[in-house]
Amino acid sequence: MTTLQPPRGPAHPGARGRRRARSGSAPAAYDFRRPIQLSREHTRLLQVSLEGFARQMGTVFTAALRSVCTVELDGVAQQTYAEHVDSLDAMSYAVTVGIDPVPGLALLDVPLPAVMSALDLMLGGPGSETQPERPLSDIEGAVVDKVIGRLLAELGTGLAGIVDITPTHVGTEYHPQLAQAAAPGDVVVVATFDLLIKERSHRITLCLPFTGLHPFLARAAAPAAVSERERALRSRAAELVDRRFQDVPVDAVVRFRPTRLDPGTLTHLAVGDVVRLAHGAGAPLDVVVGDATFAHATAGVHGARLAALVVGSASTSAHTKESS
Repeated sequence: MTTLQPPRGPAHPGARGRRRARSGSAPAAYDFRRPIQLSREHTRLLQVSLEGFARQMGTVFTAALRSVCTVELDGVAQQTYAEHVDSLDAMSYAVTVGIDPVPGLALLDVPLPAVMSALDLMLGGPGSETQPERPLSDIEGAVVDKVIGRLLAELGTGLAGIVDITPTHVGTEYHPQLAQAAAPGDVVVVATFDLLIKERSHRITLCLPFTGLHPFLARAAAPAAVSERERALRSRAAELVDRRFQDVPVDAVVRFRPTRLDPGTLTHLAVGDVVRLAHGAGAPLDVVVGDATFAHATAGVHGARLAALVVGSASTSAHTKESS
């Protein structure tokens, strides 16, 4: 009777995934229907600009709440607008922002508990962790709008390195799903910030339209324009390098074209044997530097020394062959 042995290796299909996770190279999901469009250079530009915005946001909250607040940029990612909205709380303080001249709208989402805690501190309260979850009153809304206005001004300053915008407060929604900042399938850039108020962390997000922002990102990432003086200096440097290379000695070889011999013929060669060359009697010799043939020549003498007369360049010969 034959005994079947179990196959070697991990029996559980997740063993390979656990091994990959332990090695620090866990796979990432990739949607082939929506290829990544946010390049590394563009991501870096946004990170630098939004890190400055995060620092200024912390300053605005600290001054308004009279309590030390810090804001850090967690990351920048590309999503669809529907994916971003679905990741937000069912009820929050979502501000739609006009960012002219960039087409489209931005969406600044601040969690409602953070807004209520900030409002409590600004009105002289302790800013306790337990806060009501409701829309703001008219008076509360006016107080918060002043802080939002300062944040939007700092947003314009932060993005000045990419595009000069004038953010405007378009509207406020307490249910992010109702904020019509973009179509559900539109690609957006989402920046996530971590706001710390009295040791309590709150997640703030800023959603920017990718299609409208992309031309400005491409322009900001392009190399800086070269002045006439710098262009002249580069041309002069190229001329000097070219002139110096004109005097650099190189080894040039004038040789016959290769002849193929079988091993048996080579092993029986002796002094006085004649080997028939594959080089034609009327064919020019090859002038070679390294492995490149750049000219052709005929054999001759110059005084008491052997010499070669260049009769054409390799490019001229190739052109002649094509024409014939």
